[in-house]
Amino acid sequence: MKTDSFASRHIGISEEDIQVMLRKIGVATLDELIDKTIPANIRLKEPLALPPAMTEYEFSNHIAQLASKNKLFTSYIGMGWYNTITPAVIQRNVFENPVWYTSYTPYQTEVSQGRLEALMNFQTAVCDLTAMPLANCSLLDEATAAAEAVTMMYALRPRDKQKAGANVVFVDENIFPQTLAVMTTRAIPQGIELRMGKYAEFTPAPEVFACIVQYPNADGSIEDYRIFTEKAHEAGCKVAVAADLLSLAMIVPPGEWGADIVFGTTQRFGTPLFYGGPSAAYFATRDEYKRNMPGRIIGWSKDKYGKLCYRMALQTREQHIKREKATSNICTAQALLATMAGFYAVYHGQEGITGIASRIHNISAFLEKEINKLGYKQVNKYYFDTLRFILPDNVSAQQIRTIALSKEVNLRYFDNGDVGFSIDETTDTAAAGILLSIFAIAAEKDYQKMTVIPESAAFPKELKRQSAFLTHEVFNKYHTETEMMRYIKRLDRKDISLAHSMIPLGSCTMKLNAAAEMLPLSRPEFMCMHPLVPEDQAEGYRMLIENLSEELKTITGFAGVSLQPNSGAAGEYTGLRVIRSYLESIGQGHRNKILIPASAHGTNPASAIQAGFVTVTCACDGQGNVDMEDLRAKAEENKEDLAALMITYPSTHGIFETEIVEICNIIHACGAQVYMDGANMNAQVGLTNPGFIGADVCHLNLHKTFASPHGGGGPGVGPICVAEHLVPFLPGHGLFGNPMNEVSSAPYGSAGILPITYGYICMMSTEGLTMATKAAILNANYLAACLKDTYGIVYRGANGFVGHEMILECRKIHEETGISENDIAKRLMDYGYHAPTLSFPVHGTLMIEPTESESLWELDNFITVMQTIWKEIQEVKNGEADKDDNVLVNAPHPEYEVVGDNWEHCYTREKAAYPIESVRENKFWINVARVDNTLGDRKLLPTRYGTFE
Repeated sequence: MKTDSFASRHIGISEEDIQVMLRKIGVATLDELIDKTIPANIRLKEPLALPPAMTEYEFSNHIAQLASKNKLFTSYIGMGWYNTITPAVIQRNVFENPVWYTSYTPYQTEVSQGRLEALMNFQTAVCDLTAMPLANCSLLDEATAAAEAVTMMYALRPRDKQKAGANVVFVDENIFPQTLAVMTTRAIPQGIELRMGKYAEFTPAPEVFACIVQYPNADGSIEDYRIFTEKAHEAGCKVAVAADLLSLAMIVPPGEWGADIVFGTTQRFGTPLFYGGPSAAYFATRDEYKRNMPGRIIGWSKDKYGKLCYRMALQTREQHIKREKATSNICTAQALLATMAGFYAVYHGQEGITGIASRIHNISAFLEKEINKLGYKQVNKYYFDTLRFILPDNVSAQQIRTIALSKEVNLRYFDNGDVGFSIDETTDTAAAGILLSIFAIAAEKDYQKMTVIPESAAFPKELKRQSAFLTHEVFNKYHTETEMMRYIKRLDRKDISLAHSMIPLGSCTMKLNAAAEMLPLSRPEFMCMHPLVPEDQAEGYRMLIENLSEELKTITGFAGVSLQPNSGAAGEYTGLRVIRSYLESIGQGHRNKILIPASAHGTNPASAIQAGFVTVTCACDGQGNVDMEDLRAKAEENKEDLAALMITYPSTHGIFETEIVEICNIIHACGAQVYMDGANMNAQVGLTNPGFIGADVCHLNLHKTFASPHGGGGPGVGPICVAEHLVPFLPGHGLFGNPMNEVSSAPYGSAGILPITYGYICMMSTEGLTMATKAAILNANYLAACLKDTYGIVYRGANGFVGHEMILECRKIHEETGISENDIAKRLMDYGYHAPTLSFPVHGTLMIEPTESESLWELDNFITVMQTIWKEIQEVKNGEADKDDNVLVNAPHPEYEVVGDNWEHCYTREKAAYPIESVRENKFWINVARVDNTLGDRKLLPTRYGTFE
């Protein structure tokens, strides 16, 4: 590997480093280590057949060429996606800032206060605009939020509805088609029926337990749903509303007319179109439903000294903890995009948001008036931004399409021949003039150009919003760029990210997100593309998607790929839906059981339940492997009903199980499929793959193995790769003429972040990817060798080596000293490190994954820190440190405590704050002391208006 190659920049260790590390591990060569770690019978015989590696410069030119093939027409297609203006201060200081895009999910509260505050801003804005008391801090997209609403309302059925077996959701026919499609995918395996109809003709029935309407509806019409909602509630039905968030600045919010759930997208709050994603969905509901709500909620709490702070509330609700009892498989959110949307609300405030909404509406009203003069008939009586026209007899939709395309404009064309458009934040008087000219030319008439944007009063009083919103001071203080820049900076200084130090989380793979991979995301050709443009306008995106799909097929050894799932858990669900469809196609639809090892990630059983399966748990042996006898017995016992095995490889215990091929054979002999969870695919790439091992389907976490950023909890992409027989059942998209197993709003899910993974693979290629895998395994074994004599390693493979991650034994420490794994995690913050994975997958342990991106210096520094903490533990054990007042149980030590006048601990400030020299050179000052989790759950306060007084 060339020393100046991209791979040599991505991989943190040098050839000289490798020799030092191998000596510590006790093997002669890197190949010997790999041979002793990965079973010989699953090793690839040939290198991956990928194109030659590109340099950063070559990739920059290549991606520019692809971008140039995208034609940036002005799109007024709407349907849930709208052009918007990302404030430059947010694009530059958040979207393009590694402090924000490389941070981890804010489980460790004390080093996540910046992101938590930003997400609290998001929740507050959503609550204000929807007039609902509770919102989560984002879901994946509008369509999956709709599916979550259906599931949640099903769980909330009144007792009489449950006894009656009520399983029908009434859906107004004027809902976005992609939302209906995803709801249908999710509803069918859960035994839920979606019944379409006109809301005005809704008749309650015993079997109906919920209703869903769109506001404004899919045509753009603003309907008054008050009477409908009252009728639904009288019949014991919940009402969920898909609402355009920006429109709620002008029209009565659903919370004021009785909605039980309000959901939608925040995309038009400053998030680019990105060919369909990523953008943050929102989900708001009543306070009494908080324990049924999907996703994560940010709440207030206090630290040990009473300082107010933020935390992820009700963390034990996290779906991967509830496993098969989960009501959702949500694991990833869209934290980075939610942060951007929250900052958008902060930057503009009520006056700015209202101004943007009013301007959009006023332009729409002007265009309605002028186009009607040309002989067209606009059908929406009340509207916000979307107009739908019946054409005069002498004008056809094809004529308008031809004229529009000649002016590089995309409109919306209805099946019945109507033509419409949706105005957005970027529409100005010149753009309005072009729109008007298209209709005038088609009608062969003159038209009145817009010179100024007129005031309009197109809503009756009963539809116009009267209530205030965004009244908290945070939405009223930062409207200049200087103040906004400083506010963003104040928050990012409160968070640990990869920009500060290694994040040693096991199973989450916090590797480098290289700048060369990230830069293409800021290109307008990728940012400003509507997902429903004609194919010839998205040639660059299509080529990138095709190239990336081929690369992923090569890497996984499979025949087909879908990039549609927009999270790892969504990928799990999608793979299981594909398996279900295949089994139904061969007359085996009765197979309804999924065998899952006890060591599996909790989203596995949650996804299985969501896909309509019954889970059967398979035991693990004392070494952390699947218990082969139990596997055989469970497989045989459920042979006739077994649909699939879900297994993570290498396992969540961090080891390559030697019997993996036999495991696949046992499952196939039962007529079932093997689903390989690709969470740990970064330990396979170039050395083995799921297809070669014998699996039928796997999902990939692009934000783990393939270098997309974690983003503080999202965005993620979870594509699935499948064997030949499953290819016909991969997700399609109804708007592209292929309605099959749709799992996201957009045809290609979060297409906007695919250039990152594409760049990573193009620049690493075969040699780099394979070396990255070897380096990840090397780094993990080096840490294990250095920490085994103190903490101890819980599980090792057959030859005594770990995979790409390891589990540190902390249970004995707690027994002997009272110091818990949580105390160690908090003490690491004083040293400038984020905690490892806490008590997963084994309670009372820490799971560490160093990744291939870290240097030997950083690994050694982390080892020094862990060994210093070990010595601190021994001081407690030996009585040299007070059992109740020591640096571990009091950790972390916030800045305000260390510099305060009162220091009442029996150890020094220096020991607390500067325990080793390297900390002095890179001190991360913590903003809050250890946070009171119980208080934050006992009294959930999910908006900026909360108070404990």
